[in-house]
Amino acid sequence: MSSESSAPRPVAELTYEQARDELVALVATLESGRTGLEESMQLWQRGEELAAHCSGWLDRAEESLQTGGPASAADEVAAED
Repeated sequence: MSSESSAPRPVAELTYEQARDELVALVATLESGRTGLEESMQLWQRGEELAAHCSGWLDRAEESLQTGGPASAADEVAAED
């Protein structure tokens, strides 16, 4: 069954672990060489979004460790307001 039949969840809704796991699977798909150019470009773009999302999570976690504060989804939402 193809994952193309259902739209992927928006990257912003994913936890770090979900985004990382999807990125790992996406890289494996790209490395397999079994996708066409158009699909590869779409996967690459999604991969860029996932990588940026993961990087943001890691940056917030590092900041939290340095400041001694919690790094939670609630903090993320508050920071966006």
